[in-house]
Amino acid sequence: MKRFYPVVRVFGVLLMCFAIAMLVPLILSWALHDGAEAAYDEVFLLTFSTGAGLWWAARNEKHDLKVRDGFLMVVLVWTVLPVFASLPLILQLGMSFTDAYFEAMSGLTTTGSTVLTNLDTLPPSINLWRGMMVWLGGMGLIVLAVAVLPLLGIGGRQMFKAETPGPMKDTQLTPRMAESAKGLWGVYGTVTLACILAYKVAGMSWFDAIMHSFSTMGLGGFSSHDASFGFWNSPAIEAVSIVFMLLAGINFATHFLAVHGRTLRHYRHDPEIGWYLAVTLGSVFGIALYLFAMGIYPGFGQALRFAAFNVVSIATTTGFANTDYNLWPMFAPLWMLFLSSFATSAGSTGGGIKMIRAIILYKQVYRELIRAMHPSIVWPVRVGGGVVPLNILSAVLAFGFIYMCSIVSMTLLLSFSGLDVITAFSAVVASINNTGPGLNQVGPATTYEVLTDFQTWVCTFAMLLGRLEIFTLLVVLTPAFWRK
Repeated sequence: MKRFYPVVRVFGVLLMCFAIAMLVPLILSWALHDGAEAAYDEVFLLTFSTGAGLWWAARNEKHDLKVRDGFLMVVLVWTVLPVFASLPLILQLGMSFTDAYFEAMSGLTTTGSTVLTNLDTLPPSINLWRGMMVWLGGMGLIVLAVAVLPLLGIGGRQMFKAETPGPMKDTQLTPRMAESAKGLWGVYGTVTLACILAYKVAGMSWFDAIMHSFSTMGLGGFSSHDASFGFWNSPAIEAVSIVFMLLAGINFATHFLAVHGRTLRHYRHDPEIGWYLAVTLGSVFGIALYLFAMGIYPGFGQALRFAAFNVVSIATTTGFANTDYNLWPMFAPLWMLFLSSFATSAGSTGGGIKMIRAIILYKQVYRELIRAMHPSIVWPVRVGGGVVPLNILSAVLAFGFIYMCSIVSMTLLLSFSGLDVITAFSAVVASINNTGPGLNQVGPATTYEVLTDFQTWVCTFAMLLGRLEIFTLLVVLTPAFWRK
């Protein structure tokens, strides 16, 4: 067991940092006297003391993390932190552990599914904590740790590679990983601040602006109102949200390079952005025309308003809603769920397989069609001006296969447990893509409260699987991982 001491030491530090984050809602609770002070007091002390105990037990193990340590560290963070994050919900709201863990997992994985109702009457500190979980999970607590832990003599490159999706795995933005992480968080924090100010100018209160900016930049979709953005019924607020959801769906490495280099050329050279904007905005206009043609809205302008907000929200895996799109003709919400599977960029705070993998899969299929007609032709798969190596092609194909198998198997599980097929399928897709609302019984006008404990745990596992992009979790579950 001593070989895991470096992981224990790092995890202890992370847990103490997570406890410090709890001081923000605690201070708000003290200031507003919203009745939740005791819950945060106890949870802060428990979380911090647990982290300090783990760090103290392994304080002399100062070795850098190895590859296996990085995978184990990431899985520990995303399975254990929700336990501590759920405690304020249990103590203050009396939720069961299953529901509270689901809510915390939903926040930290930026899914945005909820089992809570009467959000408008919750203590403000609880809603702030929900938003903070989304914001912290958005860029990843691991990346934050990479910026902090080198100060303690702990390297973070393996954690960064295990946590970060897509092409960022093997790309250092600056010579040192700590600088990369700090740069990413700097951009993330700056854009979040801009989002807060824009929401405030558009008509939100300061509290709602802060809470919803956390959810917007984390693409998590938690709201402090049961009606979500329907609470304001404001085109101006919706327009702000659309802009920042689209920004959060772009690779933050690209944002970082653009800011660091003070040039927009990095956006032009990013192979995902063109596809991302074309698919998302094209779907907005297509669904607006469809809704107008079907007579759902009397004017095209109104159809465009509701299509723009809800399509961008679901395509970017945010999960906000300004109307019950579950009542639209089934094609529209199904297409939106389909978009959530791949629209966002790698390195963004969105979920799904990411646009870069979708591009590679599309070009691989097209190559096979060409080779079927011309068997001797040399037709390499190119993305962004470069040839995609065969090992990357194999990995993407394997990822696509296990992604589809995961959706099918968990849909069958939920159907076996008694859910209708639309609810079961949409709940799994919304969970594994970290989108939030599904269809039918788990649509945007309802919550996941209708699910049984078994069904809730299936969706919880799907959220974790999607957030860790499947392979990170499955690697730790293989027997070979635990062999010396």
